[in-house]
Amino acid sequence: MNAAAHPSRSAPDPVLPSASPPPPLRSRTVFAAAHVVADPHADTTPDGPAAVDWDTTLAFRHHLWAHGLGVAEAMDTAQRGAGLDWGAAAELIRRSATEAHSVGGPLACGVGTDQLPAHGASLAEVRDAYEEQLGTVEAAGARPVLMASRQLAAAATGPDDYREVYGHLLRQTTRPAILHWLGPMFDPALAGYWGSADPDAATETLLALVADHPGKVDGVKISLLDPGREIWLRRRLPPDVRCYTGDDFHYPELIAGDAHGFSDALLGVFDPLAPLAAAAVRRLDTGDTAGFRAALDPTVTLARHLFAAPTRHYKTGVVLLAWLAGHQPHFTMVGGLQSARSLPHLRRAHQLAEVLGLFPDPELAAHRMRTLLAVYGGGGA
Repeated sequence: MNAAAHPSRSAPDPVLPSASPPPPLRSRTVFAAAHVVADPHADTTPDGPAAVDWDTTLAFRHHLWAHGLGVAEAMDTAQRGAGLDWGAAAELIRRSATEAHSVGGPLACGVGTDQLPAHGASLAEVRDAYEEQLGTVEAAGARPVLMASRQLAAAATGPDDYREVYGHLLRQTTRPAILHWLGPMFDPALAGYWGSADPDAATETLLALVADHPGKVDGVKISLLDPGREIWLRRRLPPDVRCYTGDDFHYPELIAGDAHGFSDALLGVFDPLAPLAAAAVRRLDTGDTAGFRAALDPTVTLARHLFAAPTRHYKTGVVLLAWLAGHQPHFTMVGGLQSARSLPHLRRAHQLAEVLGLFPDPELAAHRMRTLLAVYGGGGA
């Protein structure tokens, strides 16, 4: 029996890992940036402290690890700066680290400056805020991801300010960090990051920063939705520095690579695509590039739909698919962002995911979609 046949049935338990997880991926380093599950019973407001359903949120991390993926925690997919405040993010990092240690799951965590006001911070305050968050991540035993900072973008007067702030952090990290270049399509406040509106000049600043700190940078995560720029960047990185694609439009070709190299991955779209993504990368592990592309290329239509402009609202579709797949019992988001996408957009996301076979129980997914549409006057699925 299923919930489609019995609409009054309570939601299923969170999907837990299998007893015998598959071996780790070998040919690529792959992190899925994971969403958070809100507590729908909390008496809070969209601009109040985030209320998180910790058990269900952490169960979803186990789902990702069970497929052999790493978890990128407290990143923009987890609604950093869009509903998840630093207090909740710090708790999320600590709890996820405990779970990661219990299963040997790879974990990288976002280090930002979102404990500061949106405007008016000085460079010294930005540096101190980064330091505080870096301390939290390193105390948890996770790999730090130095996230792009709205406050730094507002305070910096040119490339030298970025090199000074990031250099200060890299000199004190206890393990190599991942540098994150998040484009303005994901966050308009990050326009002109690395001190220039010219992407060529910004790229040179980033490459100079990496060169200034040998052995301190694990990789660069580039989220510009520009495959040509990513390929150009990765070919110029030192051999021991990874290029993590954050391109949710072109990831199959970038991960597959070319004669000159390939991209690893740190992707928000791998949150809903975890089973398919892991299976595809395992084809690469055997040298089957054609099989990898055959498995992953069909997912791009869904990815481009989820990340359509305004791209920053892709998290709404990600959480919808987690609900439809049975990973959580409700479609509620911190900050109330379940309302950030239209009903036609959400209905199309369901249709595209269904074609891909992403739902363990398609009847449950269809019932939940019909219920959502009916509540908001959208008609049948």
